[in-house]
Amino acid sequence: MRLRYHYRVYPDTAQCEALARSFGCARVVFNDGLRARQMARENGEKYLADAELSKRITEAKATPERAWLSEVSSVVLQQALADLNTAYRNFFASISGKRKGRKVAPPRFRSRKDNRQAIRFTRNSRFKVLDNGRLRLPKIGDVPVRWSRTLPSEPSSVTVIRDAGGRYFASFVVQTCEDEVLPETDSEVGIDLGLTHFAVLSDGTKVTAPRFLRRAARKLRRLQQDLSRKQRGSQNRKKAVVKVARVHARVADTRRDWQHKLSTAIIRDNQAVYVEDLCVIGLGRTRLAKSVHDAGWASFTSMLEYKAARYGRTFGRVDRFFPSTRMCSDCGRINSKMALDVRAWDCPCGSHHDRDVNAAINIKAAGRADFNDRGAQVRPAAMLAPRREAVTHPNATCSTHSAEGISALQGGEDVNCAADWPAAGRRPFVDSVR
Repeated sequence: MRLRYHYRVYPDTAQCEALARSFGCARVVFNDGLRARQMARENGEKYLADAELSKRITEAKATPERAWLSEVSSVVLQQALADLNTAYRNFFASISGKRKGRKVAPPRFRSRKDNRQAIRFTRNSRFKVLDNGRLRLPKIGDVPVRWSRTLPSEPSSVTVIRDAGGRYFASFVVQTCEDEVLPETDSEVGIDLGLTHFAVLSDGTKVTAPRFLRRAARKLRRLQQDLSRKQRGSQNRKKAVVKVARVHARVADTRRDWQHKLSTAIIRDNQAVYVEDLCVIGLGRTRLAKSVHDAGWASFTSMLEYKAARYGRTFGRVDRFFPSTRMCSDCGRINSKMALDVRAWDCPCGSHHDRDVNAAINIKAAGRADFNDRGAQVRPAAMLAPRREAVTHPNATCSTHSAEGISALQGGEDVNCAADWPAAGRRPFVDSVR
């Protein structure tokens, strides 16, 4: 598996100027390539290939207007064109339907006012991690690195990033080792994500939501008020922008560190992990948007997914329309919708349920029904019934609705109804029901 390892770097004044020069050259090459392709499209010409754009960059270096492109590493310029090609490829795959998820917009022009600036060096540039712990970058120098952990293998590329707060990072792409599979355990867990409790496990464990953004709200309010009073375009306004960005960066770093520790502990202690596939984008448009974004469910589930693949665990997502909250984990009865303030409820079968713990148990059961112990999906996909099965037999009929919400047998042969369904909510196949 290929992973990224991020480290903080501390370039000196001369190295900061060299990095700023590299950021600017990469941005100009990206914009020139984008402009050339847009003009070719407007003129009815064919799509310009990467080789043609690379040839134009080489020719531009010989002109007085673009002679300063020779002051930076050529690999940085070529990687800027590679980023442009990736952006176009994702855009074309999105509009053609090959790329799943939200639609991807076409590439836009980069600006020197963007909050994030980045350049990439590959092995062709001959970057090197020295014995003294410094990172040698071509035409930039030996940059000090704060090594929080050792790299598992030789990096294939390194990306130097400058964020909105003025901090510099080195992001290495490495190939992980094959002997990282953890010993197998018998424990499996289902996770119900929420706002009051960030995660509720099927074993009853509740993890309180840390609410990092809410904690920093008072300080952010004061800094943003100071920012609103500064004149646009002034140096004081630029300094105020950096102060606000640093607070947001600290909140994001704290949240990411906490999620890494929690996800690692869950993956280490459980052989299989199942979560609900939440629509975070839709929830981000409701009145709970600030709390939803503060929780960071999407990043947490992504951590669980890649760590499960890395350490030999099973990870599964349960359909977001699965009624995990309304279903009784003991008898399988599906109740009517409940308001958010109902935190506990009683089932007619006599069971008393905590809302979140019951949902986590149902998510675990549904995940185990969809995935076997080898991680293969066993629930068949939806398909049309054969013609001979799309009929109703007179000898056996089963009503699918009743006053109590449980399917009741009306007559005919003895067939399974909702009270006999498993806790995962999987309906057995009944040949007599259309």
